[in-house]
Amino acid sequence: MNSSQKTTVIVIVAMVIIVAALIGVSVFYSKQPGQHDVFAQCLTQKGATFYGAFWCPHCQATKALIGKSMKYVNYVECSTPDANGQTQICIDKKIETYPTWEFADGSRLTGELSLQELSDKTGCSLSGGPDTTPQNIATSSTSSASSSSAQ
Repeated sequence: MNSSQKTTVIVIVAMVIIVAALIGVSVFYSKQPGQHDVFAQCLTQKGATFYGAFWCPHCQATKALIGKSMKYVNYVECSTPDANGQTQICIDKKIETYPTWEFADGSRLTGELSLQELSDKTGCSLSGGPDTTPQNIATSSTSSASSSSAQ
């Protein structure tokens, strides 16, 4: 084997190791629980349903606020795939605004809600953490760092 072939083999082995490490890290982090798993599960147990549309920026902000824990939220997609219509379930439920939260008692709240507002409405407990208002999603890590240092 000449030096050019050795270099090629070393580069290929290094690339395989790097790819394997990246896959391992990705799998590890994807298996970590979401920050709001217990809260999101409680929302569903208490009969809360989130009606939204994939193209709705306020719905996207709400989903981002809940994060990985959205998998536990009873979410109903109201938009047709072409974004030009509404699904039959949302027509039947008379959903007119996104996002709409419907609760077990039949009441509804619309617009971007904070996790605290959802907690107050459902009785589901928040365990604390970063600021949970929609406008502070992007800065939540900053606010949690500053609140930690203030304690």
